[in-house]
Amino acid sequence: MSVNPAVAVIVVAAGSGTRLGGDIPKAFREVAGVPILEHALRGVFGMRREAQVIVVAPEAFRGDAELILGHAAGDAAEYASVVTGGATRQASVAAGIAVLADSVRIVLVHDAARALTPSTQFDDVVDSVAAGGRGIVPGLAVADTIKRVDDEERIVETVDRDELRAMQTPQGFPRHALAQGYADAEEEYTDDAALFAATGGSVAVIPGDARAFKITTPWDLNRAEHLLRPEGGERIRVGVGVDVHAYDDNAELWLAGLLWPGEAGLAGHSDGDAVAHAITDALLGAAGLGDIGTMFGTDDPRFAQARGEVFLIATRERLIQAGFGIENVSVQIIGNTPRFTPRRAEAEALLSGLIGAPVSLSATTTDRLGFAGRGEGLTAIATAALRQRH
Repeated sequence: MSVNPAVAVIVVAAGSGTRLGGDIPKAFREVAGVPILEHALRGVFGMRREAQVIVVAPEAFRGDAELILGHAAGDAAEYASVVTGGATRQASVAAGIAVLADSVRIVLVHDAARALTPSTQFDDVVDSVAAGGRGIVPGLAVADTIKRVDDEERIVETVDRDELRAMQTPQGFPRHALAQGYADAEEEYTDDAALFAATGGSVAVIPGDARAFKITTPWDLNRAEHLLRPEGGERIRVGVGVDVHAYDDNAELWLAGLLWPGEAGLAGHSDGDAVAHAITDALLGAAGLGDIGTMFGTDDPRFAQARGEVFLIATRERLIQAGFGIENVSVQIIGNTPRFTPRRAEAEALLSGLIGAPVSLSATTTDRLGFAGRGEGLTAIATAALRQRH
C-alpha cells in the first residue's frame, strides 16, 4: 500500500442466508441489479478516511467476491483483499483480523447484509472509537412495546424500552484489544460487541441509522429493492440466444450442465450443450457484448470439449465487469430426446447457481415436424433479462 491506513473494515460476507432462500449465499444475491455485497462496499468506500478493506467470503464464491470488490473499489483496489471465511461468523471475523496491516489501529466489523448502511455511519463509528478508545456500536431506539413471556407464551411483564437498543454494524474497536479478545474468547457470541465485552472490553452505543437494516428475509430484500430503485423506471435489457446441434451417437450427451447417460450426444466444438450455449448468447446479447462465437471462438483449441459451465461462469464474470446484473433466464428446449421433465429441477438449480440468478427450463417437441421432429437434432432458445447498474 502506498499509504499506511490506520483504519480497517472487515466485511463479513460468508453467511449462507438460509432465511432469505435461494441457492447462493445472501451477499451474492442481487438487489436492483447489483450484488448485496457491492451495495455494502459502496458505503465502505465512501468513508472520509482511507481504510484497508477485507472481505470475508465462502471459498466457493471467493472469485465472485474478488470481482465485486474490484468493481466497487476502483482506484482504491490496492487497499482491498478477499479472505476465505470459517464455519462460524466468529471464525470468519478472526480470518479477517489475521490479515490486518501493521499500521491499522481501529477495526470496524460490518455485515454485508446491512447493505444500505451510509458512509456517515462508518465515519461516526471511527470517530467515536478514536475519541474514547473503547468499542463502539451503532444502535436504534426500540419503538415497539416489548413484553417478556414465559414458556407458554403468557405475558409476564412489560420491558422498559427506554433501556433497549437494536444493534447495527459497523461495530468498531481498538485493533489490539479486539485481536486479544478474539484470542481469549472461549465460546461463540452473537456479535463482536458481546465478545469484546465478555473478554474485558468496554462498549458504548452511538445513534444508528434506519437505512442500516439487515437483509434477512424476502421482505427485507423487497424493502431494499424499493429504496434503491431510481425514479423514472428501471433500466432492463433483454437478449435472446438460439443454439442448434445435431445428435451424435458417438458422443456423450451434456445438456443444461448435466450428463445424460445412455442418450445420444450432441455434435459440436465443445460439449454441444445447446442450453448452456443459448444462455451464453442471450446474456451477451442483452449486454451488447457480442456472442459466444466472438467471446469463445470455435477455432480456439482451449474450448475444445469445454463444458457448458465454462462459458456460463466466464460470461457472468464478463457481465459483472461491464456493470450488469442478471435478473433471470428462461430456456425452451425443442427436441424428441432426452425426456427432460424428471431432471428439470436438478438442471434449474445447477444453472441458477452458475449464473447467480433464477433459470427456468421447459421442453417440448414439434409433433414430428422439421429436423427436431425427425430426431435429427435439438434446439434451445434462451431469453435473458439484465439490469444495468447505475
